[in-house]
Amino acid sequence: MLFCGLVAVVQGASWVVKGAAAVAHRFGVSELAVGLTLVAFGTSLPELSVNVLASIQGNTGIAIGNVLGSNTANILLILGLSGIICPLTVTRGTVWKEIPLGLLAAVLVWILSNDKLIDGAAVCALTRIDGLVLLCFFVVFLYYSAGIAHQIEMAGGPEAGKPYSGPSIMRLTVFGLLALILGSYWTVKGATKLAVSFGVSESVIGLTIVAVGTSLPELATSAVAAYKKRPEIAVGNVVGSNVFNIFFILGVSSLIRPLRFDATLNIDIAVVIFSSLLLFLFMFTGQKQRLDRWEAGLFIGLYTAYVLFTLVV
Repeated sequence: MLFCGLVAVVQGASWVVKGAAAVAHRFGVSELAVGLTLVAFGTSLPELSVNVLASIQGNTGIAIGNVLGSNTANILLILGLSGIICPLTVTRGTVWKEIPLGLLAAVLVWILSNDKLIDGAAVCALTRIDGLVLLCFFVVFLYYSAGIAHQIEMAGGPEAGKPYSGPSIMRLTVFGLLALILGSYWTVKGATKLAVSFGVSESVIGLTIVAVGTSLPELATSAVAAYKKRPEIAVGNVVGSNVFNIFFILGVSSLIRPLRFDATLNIDIAVVIFSSLLLFLFMFTGQKQRLDRWEAGLFIGLYTAYVLFTLVV
């Protein structure tokens, strides 16, 4: 199951990247816009399914923790691995708009969640009103993505690529997303059974296998995009997924059931904010508008330290 899952994830990611690039070429839209929307939404489906189920069952801690953990993994682990495969050069718009938007989303969650700290409320929670606020920001994000859809000026210049027919693009995208989701499920299931058979604790399984498992679609898609020299899809997928996770997934989850917020999660929010801020600052160190390999390596080191800290605490 683990082997089949990994094969499905890698193949699905390849199909999704090809489909996304074909959509950009066929309809004359930027690869960044496709990465921010189509690819980001597709690779966020595991987080969405986990959060909806957790909210219905009343496991609100899982709903919030899943999003925060996935967003941290997206920046530090996924961009780290992708940047090591190939330095990620992005456009000026990504530096000054998309990355700060991801930072704004994390700050907004901190503000909405800390009712007790800010206005002295009895409990801290993401209420249904907070969910509506997050969904309003999500609509603004979609409007912005539509606005940049026809900005073809990309970091490395547009590539014609292999032309695909409409049905072929649909098949690539749909089957790619299905393979990513099914492959992620198989990988998490197989790895969990393997870990249990070796006597690894459930906390370690949840923190590593399950947390990274729901981010496998983003990991595979961004890694393949980096390997194929399509940095805008790689970065757009991560930034878009983080925005989707907070504005859309947390918004929908809190509409289903208000999400009780544990103050200890402020540490995880701080890590997400710090990671987003560090990604922004790295766009001005070394070669401008590029995540260099040494910076990507630092991301992976920080993620390892974060996991170890969480285990100890």
